[in-house]
Amino acid sequence: MSSEIDSASLLARASELIDLAKAAGADQADAVVVRSHSRSVSVRLGKVEGTEASENDDFALRVFVGKKVASVSANPGFDMKTLAERAVAMAKVSPEDPFATLAEADRLATSYPDLELYDPTHVSTDELRETALAMEAAALGVSGITNSSGAGASAGMGGMVLVTSHGFSGSYIASRFGRSVSVIAGEGTKMERDYDFDSRLYAADLDAPELIGRRAGERTVARVNPRQVETASNVTVVFDPRMARGFVGHIAGAINGASVARKTSFLRDRMGEQVLKAGLNITDDPLVVRGSSSRPFDGEGVSGERLTMIEDGVLLHWFLSTSTGKELGLSTNGRGVRGGNSVGPASTNLALEPGDISPEELIAQVGTGLYVTELIGQGVNMITGEYSRGASGFWIENGKLSFPVSEVTIASNLKDMFMRVTPANDIDRKYGVASPTIAIEGMTLAGR
Repeated sequence: MSSEIDSASLLARASELIDLAKAAGADQADAVVVRSHSRSVSVRLGKVEGTEASENDDFALRVFVGKKVASVSANPGFDMKTLAERAVAMAKVSPEDPFATLAEADRLATSYPDLELYDPTHVSTDELRETALAMEAAALGVSGITNSSGAGASAGMGGMVLVTSHGFSGSYIASRFGRSVSVIAGEGTKMERDYDFDSRLYAADLDAPELIGRRAGERTVARVNPRQVETASNVTVVFDPRMARGFVGHIAGAINGASVARKTSFLRDRMGEQVLKAGLNITDDPLVVRGSSSRPFDGEGVSGERLTMIEDGVLLHWFLSTSTGKELGLSTNGRGVRGGNSVGPASTNLALEPGDISPEELIAQVGTGLYVTELIGQGVNMITGEYSRGASGFWIENGKLSFPVSEVTIASNLKDMFMRVTPANDIDRKYGVASPTIAIEGMTLAGR
């Protein structure tokens, strides 16, 4: 069955569900179908460990009776009339929510740009298996690799169908292909592990399995025989792009409207103020062609646009859905995301925009410091900004990576870290959160 025919069928069912909800007494309603079809193969040491396939169409109905709201969900095959009546009955006995409502009608998307999110390429289970085996073989072929934690390849699609009682009806679908491998170097208590992966909307855009495997092996071998450096204050820490993406995720969390409304963000009173180092920009764009987190409309049917969330270090926007916007006295900016039966704000294609120098030049400027390739633990307090995490990576000496480091802790406060970021120019925008290599001055390092 083609995705178009499937979408048409699901749109019709969602529309019928809305009609039934209104007949049962709902003032407003929206119905959403979240679709996911996937297949994956995992291997270890040349043998298949698992083959999985799943196909789900999960229906959710949200109804409003005055200021009261309720949501119910079901799998295909449910009785639509019963589901609608149950949702309305639940809403009638729910407490009032002054901020719960559908998006304003004039904010709904009326046209959908072609974002090229769907690749119809069929990848067979045999091809997935051969890809996983090739990745693992390439990784195991790197001198110094002693074992494998496994490799995997996957192919699938996901999408959303949304219908509202005030005139919105739309759907989109996005494909996803992935490859990953993890291997081990060393023996006994001196074992080190690392990995590499790739994930794309289009199968042809994926890195070759041999390249992914070789990178995983080389990253792992480089970590063998790490040292624990001395405790020091005022250390410059360089985050490789993998770790830098997590750092940008902290920025996104701090400017999420839901966190601001709950007063759980340390930036909640900083709108219009400088929160990042001057010259730095954070952008968010749901309309990137072939973007990992692109979408023609959000979880409420609202069209989004590219926003510079932080410009020249100054905070300009929160991520907002309709209800979160109302709670803050603002309007949605098309960042609503379905989460279970609720809608909350989140980023789309988020990026810390790059600087002008290469990672090598950035490391050379640092002189002495720590280059982080792995972070451990969840020691980040988004209410106060306190930051403390275990880390491993490489010591920077004379402007170059010199030896592997492990069992250290890096600490600071995100408020200070945000003001001390220097980005390199090596941004890779293939993931939903993008960041170049970054250096952050003035951190504390706890070692031996």
